[in-house]
Amino acid sequence: MSKELLTTLMNVMIFAPMIGVPLILAMKKESAKYVAFLVSLIPFALSIILLVQYLATSANADATTGMVFFSSFKWITLPGFDVNFTTGMDGISVHLIWLTTLIFPISIYFSWASIEKYEKPYYALLLTLQVGVLGFFLALDMLLFYIFFEMVLIPMYFIIGIWGGKDRVYASLKFFLYTLIGSLLMLVAIIYAGIHADKAFVFTTDYYRILNANFPIEIQTWLFLAFAASFAVKVPLFPVHTWLPDAHVQAPTAGSVILAAVLLKMGTYGLVRFCLPLFPEAAHNWADVFCTLSVIGIIYGAMAAMVQTDVKKLVAYSSVSHMGFVVLGIFSFTKEGMSGAVIQMIGHGIATGALFLIVGMIYDRRHTREIKDFQGLAKQMPIFTLLFMITIFASVGLPGLNGFVGEFLIIMGAGSSLVISKAYAFFAATGVIIAAVYLLWMFRRMMFGQLDKKENQELKDLNGREVALLLPLIALMFWMGFAPNPFLKEINYSSDKIVEHVLEQNGIIAKPLSAPTVNTPALPQQMQIPANVNIGGH
Repeated sequence: MSKELLTTLMNVMIFAPMIGVPLILAMKKESAKYVAFLVSLIPFALSIILLVQYLATSANADATTGMVFFSSFKWITLPGFDVNFTTGMDGISVHLIWLTTLIFPISIYFSWASIEKYEKPYYALLLTLQVGVLGFFLALDMLLFYIFFEMVLIPMYFIIGIWGGKDRVYASLKFFLYTLIGSLLMLVAIIYAGIHADKAFVFTTDYYRILNANFPIEIQTWLFLAFAASFAVKVPLFPVHTWLPDAHVQAPTAGSVILAAVLLKMGTYGLVRFCLPLFPEAAHNWADVFCTLSVIGIIYGAMAAMVQTDVKKLVAYSSVSHMGFVVLGIFSFTKEGMSGAVIQMIGHGIATGALFLIVGMIYDRRHTREIKDFQGLAKQMPIFTLLFMITIFASVGLPGLNGFVGEFLIIMGAGSSLVISKAYAFFAATGVIIAAVYLLWMFRRMMFGQLDKKENQELKDLNGREVALLLPLIALMFWMGFAPNPFLKEINYSSDKIVEHVLEQNGIIAKPLSAPTVNTPALPQQMQIPANVNIGGH
């Protein structure tokens, strides 16, 4: 396929889920779930095509943008405005895209048996949410990126607030306010950067012009903090994490799966894609603060998970702990740490998404999530127990499963960093130990012992639909654990460039004496980018 066709497919993939929204609203509610599922498979099919073509052409990344697939056309044509519809895909975003397009069909398919009211708006909101997430991971114009970032907030607010648990209104409002306040800070920073980035334009939101703006360190610091605060809420990073347990516990199962598997990655992806490349000196200066907060989050999240009596809340606090590893890897400013952070994003999305599915399956049977209400389930539900055990081991970081790869690289990167103290690696490693304690302890209490409760004696094992939901995620856990190189190969190409850029800008490693001369297609005048920019590519 030609690159022009592939970039078109990339942009079509973003908006493909919207095809289902008017169809769902126009037909009977009984058909809504089928339409939503079939429409959600369109982005998945396109993401697989793009992934295959990406692997075949990744050696030909654009030397100017660093993207394998890159598209830009004029969006706002007002005089003095340099605002374009710019999208691109590199070795980091390509993996987050296929993860997103896999999680949404699984979440919609799960909802078939659990959503019984207002089906039409529910499935319409899920498809709208998918558009926002896909657009966020591909946007390379700051205004476009902000619009997609905010677009995610509204459907998730309603999904939690309408289809959630008894405290859903409180949880949805808390989620909305936390993320809205953070994103407004970022909007102010985007406007300021857009006005001052390029003297040739009154206002620009072009990622590459802002990348080359060379803001003074004082300005860079304020811009970095505004962006980082917004992304820290989304991660969520301690101490702005308190919205997450409430949102997870109150959200319907599909909402929890999407929140854990995809939406939290928007925070860490934002740090990787925007904070570090755009404000490298400020990121370096604030590395110790973010590493300290990440380690506190790792240990605090693990300790909080240990004392939970609600299994869903336990998994929610485990996300706070695991996402702390990702932030530590990012701010270690090592190639191992950065690659580990990206693969940990993907691995966490798979394992924790599966954990929330499993919790949802047992909740649909017993209508309780209290650990004390379950005992001896291994005798009654052997298939459930086996898949639950594999997922627990993946979350613990057992070698041979996906959780091990990311955590190992992150700890190794933090321990070899030239920027941060090696003590961070030691404290992060304690989080791995505590995770094994709370997850295995929870598993033992639920699966083993006497099957003495009548309600548990009547439970049925997983049916074919539920096994089909979990098997793709289980297969990916083993694949990433035993053969991570196919994933790491493309991630390394892109993440290494970001780390090198930050270290060069801070004088930690020497800059190249001269940039290679590359023949690239001419861009429109408003898109001309200096030839020495190469962030996120080979």
